Amino acid sequence: MSYFDAASAAPLHPVARQALLAALDDGWADPSRLYREGRKARMLLDAAREAAAEAVGCRADELSFTPSGTRAVHTGVAGALAGRRRTGRHLIVSAVEHSSVLHSAEAWEADGGQVTRVPVRRTGAVDVESYAAALRPDTALACLQSANHEVGTEQPVAAVAEACRAAGVPLLVDAAQSLGWGRVEGGWSLLTASAHKWGGPSGVGLLVVRKGVRFAAQGASDERESGRAPGFENLPAIVAAAASLRAVRAEAEREAVRLRALTARIRARVPELVPDVEVVGDPERRLPGIVTFSCLYVDGETLLHELDREGFSVSSGSSCTSSTLTPSHVLKAMGVLSEGNVRVSLPTGAAEADVERFLEVLPGVVAGVREKLGAPVPVAVTEADVLVVDALGKRCPIPVIELAKVIGTVPVGGRVRVLSDDEAARLDIPAWCEMRGQEYEGEEKAERGTAYLVRRTG
Repeated sequence: MSYFDAASAAPLHPVARQALLAALDDGWADPSRLYREGRKARMLLDAAREAAAEAVGCRADELSFTPSGTRAVHTGVAGALAGRRRTGRHLIVSAVEHSSVLHSAEAWEADGGQVTRVPVRRTGAVDVESYAAALRPDTALACLQSANHEVGTEQPVAAVAEACRAAGVPLLVDAAQSLGWGRVEGGWSLLTASAHKWGGPSGVGLLVVRKGVRFAAQGASDERESGRAPGFENLPAIVAAAASLRAVRAEAEREAVRLRALTARIRARVPELVPDVEVVGDPERRLPGIVTFSCLYVDGETLLHELDREGFSVSSGSSCTSSTLTPSHVLKAMGVLSEGNVRVSLPTGAAEADVERFLEVLPGVVAGVREKLGAPVPVAVTEADVLVVDALGKRCPIPVIELAKVIGTVPVGGRVRVLSDDEAARLDIPAWCEMRGQEYEGEEKAERGTAYLVRRTG
């Protein structure tokens, strides 16, 4: 089985396993106690904090261990907003942040705060000028991920941090995806990360709050972790997280070169091997191991199941694979195709032979899924020189498949009106038009669902 979903959770690093087992024997006592066992546990905790702080590039007393990366985000956002409540109640996030940041933003709005969601370019990166323009005198906090978890695009953190510094606004950086590869550059104020993203054990997060940043921890607290993560520390997991972070950093430069070559091969070969594919994300400013592409006329959930049957574990941002049946907020914000979406995220040590086998298997898998979905016959009628395709009640990619089947039957300059009640069509039909060189003229309300108007240009 080839595991290609390291962006969700990286396999446990051998160093993490060794450190975890050792700490289970020596780090079980309460590190706040003064007797011998407690002192030994305190020494392990202090050493882990020093190692993690060195990797981040901060002071040890600025770093707290939390029960997860999500908890680090929620604590960091809430504490920074509370610490700067006299400044105002305005929060800035990018449209492609991890759900933990967006959920914090939603909670802030529900409590009466204001949130600006900065849009991104088609590559998935924010425009620095647009982000800077969102800063206001009452902005209490700004948030920006270091790199995107779905498409791998790196964000211009240093430039945004400089704009925030000039405005006197702290910047919180979610570094979950990138910290294993290197430090986050720039004058950020708060940083969060999660150990299971770099090969550490799950259940350990990092929260860094720079000295001088106003911060007021919310909720019940105690004396542990500067009052930012109450409760008994999971010391064995913390020790393993710090040890594995140091280990992956030692390998990062060499491994990044190798994985970049493999993902570049996937980015180049997939469009050659599989027709009607859009490779998404920035082609240059990206993490080493992540490559994402979307396939027209493919059900994402079926595609993932078929790849699993062939021995490949991959993930997807397709609406067809989610319980809400809505497209990934990241793909939607980028304005790219969401149907048949596949994210390949290679773990450290991923074999070249496995990547080659993936490229051999993928064309047949996609063709098989398309064949299964090609059966529906489009229901089309002509109304006032406009061909109407009734795709109501059908989930994407069926509306796009039916559009593709009839576009060639209308004359150049003619129009097709696609009726759909699937939210994913709002993203997928414009994306299909851009890929196929047709003109998307917009949408309008229909008696049921939404009508999407496409003009044939060639």
